[in-house]
Amino acid sequence: MGLLEQKRHFSVNLLDWYMVNRRDLPWRRHNNPYFTWVSEIMLQQTRVDTVIPYFNRFIGNFPTVQALAEAPEEEVLKNWEGLGYYSRARNLQAAARQVMELHGGEMPQDKQAVFALKGVGPYTAGAILSIAFNQPQPAVDGNVMRVLSRYFLIDEDIMKGSTRVLMEELAGELIPEGRARDFNQALMELGALVCTPKAPHCLTCPVMEQCSGRIAGRELTLPVKTKAKPPRPEQRLVAIVEGRGAHRGRVLVRQRPATGLLARMWELPHVLAAPATAGKKAGPLADEPAMALLAGSLWAEGFAARPEGLATHAEHVFSHIVWSLQVYKCTEQDQSNELPLIAAEARAAYDAQAAAKETTAPAQASEPSMIDEANISGSLDEQGEPLSAIAASDPALSTLTLTGKGDGLIYRWIGPEDMDTMAFPNIFLKLISSYFAGAYDDVSE
Repeated sequence: MGLLEQKRHFSVNLLDWYMVNRRDLPWRRHNNPYFTWVSEIMLQQTRVDTVIPYFNRFIGNFPTVQALAEAPEEEVLKNWEGLGYYSRARNLQAAARQVMELHGGEMPQDKQAVFALKGVGPYTAGAILSIAFNQPQPAVDGNVMRVLSRYFLIDEDIMKGSTRVLMEELAGELIPEGRARDFNQALMELGALVCTPKAPHCLTCPVMEQCSGRIAGRELTLPVKTKAKPPRPEQRLVAIVEGRGAHRGRVLVRQRPATGLLARMWELPHVLAAPATAGKKAGPLADEPAMALLAGSLWAEGFAARPEGLATHAEHVFSHIVWSLQVYKCTEQDQSNELPLIAAEARAAYDAQAAAKETTAPAQASEPSMIDEANISGSLDEQGEPLSAIAASDPALSTLTLTGKGDGLIYRWIGPEDMDTMAFPNIFLKLISSYFAGAYDDVSE
């Protein structure tokens, strides 16, 4: 069989299989460009089963481009909470505002206009145009490259840009006339359900008879892919500070910087324990120096707190960093009278750690470059007012919201009721929820 016949066999049999075996997914029930767009952004780096409840909730709260564009960012992040890669949510909202301003609220159908939207790359643009508008545009992601590498026995490294161009050209040639919507989804479905990374189900594959990789016995060695650099391990010390007096029943949290990793989300205060060698797991710090270091870091920000002991261990895995967390239960202290650990040794421990960090720690981490970070400046509320100004104008909030003396970040004392409105990275959401529930469950991710 020649190449042309092999291509025809692939397209015809794949479509026939898809029409019988396609999954009933909420974003497939309507040819709504906005729904397609939201689902494709959510599906980046995330499994379908995980995305479904997030998609349903997100669309329920932001049913149109206009609703998303006009929503407070904090509310958008709260609806994204736990899904990860939070710059996706910021970019999605920024792009929704672009659609409102430049296209009257209607998703553009021109390839360049779609590609110009914040956070939309070649794959997402192709997926939107083909699925929503049935345009014959390729949508090539990792799943698609794996399928094509195996079926056509392509030995090129899929991490190279030239290989992506090759795959896009090939995928475009395979699209049957007038069937782009179904074909691209069929190709995605085959990669997700049958032509899986480690254990492909060749016997149930609709195109197995002409799969060159299977015939050559290469289905387990394809695609060729350069190994990614292992994530950098970091050991971090985390404080769950219990409030006293006016802050009783609350814990101390802070808002991350306006740009970079997990921008503007809320978290428990934490500090880098020690730099680690790339590829090697960071070792835990002994409790006594860890508590002194943690107390010193809090003191440097203007908070007196006594670490009482280790509460739990946790781990959070980013694509490029692994945080190993030692979580300590701490108690707020009176800054003028009760300084049992906020003393010379605590400050010395913090200063020594800060000096080591300056000379050995890598540059501030950011989320993967494949997902552009929204350009947001300042710590602002949803109306664009500085949080410190809001606190000053609201006596009830002024005792709960403060600015750190050293890092300049916003700190806040929160209770369980605040968990419904503030957006936290999943690891801190679990830790704080476990604290308020009175027990620490397995919080590693």
